[in-house]
Amino acid sequence: MAILLNRPTLSRLPWLPLQPEDFTTLLQTREFRLRLLEAIASATRRIYLCALYLENEEAGREILDALYQAKQRQPQLDVRVMVDWHRAQRGRIGEDQARCNARWYREEAERRELDIPIYGVPVQTRELFGVLHLKGFIVDDTVLYSGASLNNVYLHRLDKYRFDRYHLIRSQALADAMAGFMAEQFFNDPAVFRLDKPTPPTRSIRKEIRQFRDKLAHSQYRPHGAQALSDERLTVSPVVGIGKGNRLNRVILDVIASAQQQLFICTPYFNFPRAVVLEINRALRRGVEIDIVVGDKTANDFYIPPEQPFRVIGALPYLYEMNLRRFAKRQRQYLTRGQLRIRLWKDGDNSFHLKGVWSDARYILLTGNNLNPRAFRLDLENALLLHDPRSQLREQSLAEQQSIMRHTTLLAHYRQLEDVRHYPERIKKLLTRLSRVRIDRMLNLML
Repeated sequence: MAILLNRPTLSRLPWLPLQPEDFTTLLQTREFRLRLLEAIASATRRIYLCALYLENEEAGREILDALYQAKQRQPQLDVRVMVDWHRAQRGRIGEDQARCNARWYREEAERRELDIPIYGVPVQTRELFGVLHLKGFIVDDTVLYSGASLNNVYLHRLDKYRFDRYHLIRSQALADAMAGFMAEQFFNDPAVFRLDKPTPPTRSIRKEIRQFRDKLAHSQYRPHGAQALSDERLTVSPVVGIGKGNRLNRVILDVIASAQQQLFICTPYFNFPRAVVLEINRALRRGVEIDIVVGDKTANDFYIPPEQPFRVIGALPYLYEMNLRRFAKRQRQYLTRGQLRIRLWKDGDNSFHLKGVWSDARYILLTGNNLNPRAFRLDLENALLLHDPRSQLREQSLAEQQSIMRHTTLLAHYRQLEDVRHYPERIKKLLTRLSRVRIDRMLNLML
C-alpha cells in the first residue's frame, strides 16, 4: 500500500508553490460570471480566454463586449480568445445552423474596428472525433478555472444555470505556464485560423490538423520555478493531455489510486473509462469510502422532456443512466454497507456539469475532463492538480462538497434508477435496437 502513496507519475510532475490565500473557491455560477467580468475590467497586461465556445447570446455578448471595452481603454492590452474550430462554425444541435458564432465574431470585429484575435483551434478533422476542451481564463497573473464555456446557462445569465466548479488562483508562474502553452501551440500554427477575420481557408487543412494534433500529443506545460513534490507545502501542477494513454489520464488514475481513506468524484455523464472503473474497484476493495456525484438524467445537457418532439440526441441521458444502473448493480454490496455512496443531483430545470476528484483531502483535481472515454481518447484536456499535505484548503473543499451535495439524493439501491422497460417508447426502441447490434458500446467510447 505504501507504494500507492507515492505514485511515480505524481512525483514527476512539475509543482509550483502556492499560498492558501491565493486560492479561492466560488460556489455560485453567477458569482463566477461577475468575477470574470471584474477581472476583465481591471486587466492591465493580458486576457487569454480558452473555452469550447463563446456563444452569441446575452452572456457571450456581455463577455465579448467587456473584452472590447478593455481593449479600447488600453490598446496595449494583449487580448486573445480561443474556441473550438468546428463548434464555432455551426449552431447548437437541433437549432438553425445559418447564424454560427464565427459569423458573429466577424461582424463584431468589423463593427468595433479593434483587433481582438479569436482563434479557431481544430483538435481533429471532425468535431465528432475530438474538440478543444482545454480550460482556463488567464487575466494578468490570475487563473480563473472552470469547466464552463461562455453562454447563458454556464454563466447563469437568465433563469437557468448549468452547475460547474469555479476557482480563482493567483500565481504568476501558473498563469505564465498556461498562457505560454496557448501562445506556443495555437497562435502561429498553420492549422489554427482566426475566426474574426473574413478569410477562412478555401482548401482542405486535414494534413495541417493531423500534424497539429501530433504536436499537441507531445506537448506539456513548462512552468518556470517548478519544484519537486513536497509534504511540507501547498503546491499546484498544471497538466495537459490528448489521446490514449496521455499524461493527464495517468494522473487521474494515480490520484484515485493514491486514496487510502476517502474519494469524492464528480462526473456529469456517467460513462467512466474501464481504467477508471478498475481503479475505483481497487479502492473499494482496500476499504476506501467513495462518494460519486452525477447528474440525474433530467439534469443532463441533452435531456428532452417526453412531451417535447423526439430527437435522437435525447437518448443520451438514458444511455448514461443505463451505465450507472449497471455499475450500481455490480457494486451493490458496497452500496448496501454505505462504503460507496452514489448521489444524484437535480435542481429544477437546471443542469449538472461538474467534474473533478478529491483524494484523502491531500489531492484536489480541478479539470474539464468529463472522466469518460471521449475525454481519455479524443479531446484536448487539461487539469490543475493541487497537493495539500497540511490540509490548508480543507475548509474550502468541505464547503464546495457541501454545496455540490445540496441538491442530491442518495442512491440506496440500483433499482431506484429507472429500468429501460419504463423509458419513453421511442427511447426504449432506439436503445434496444442499438444494444442488439452493440452500437451502444461504440457510442460509449465516443460520448
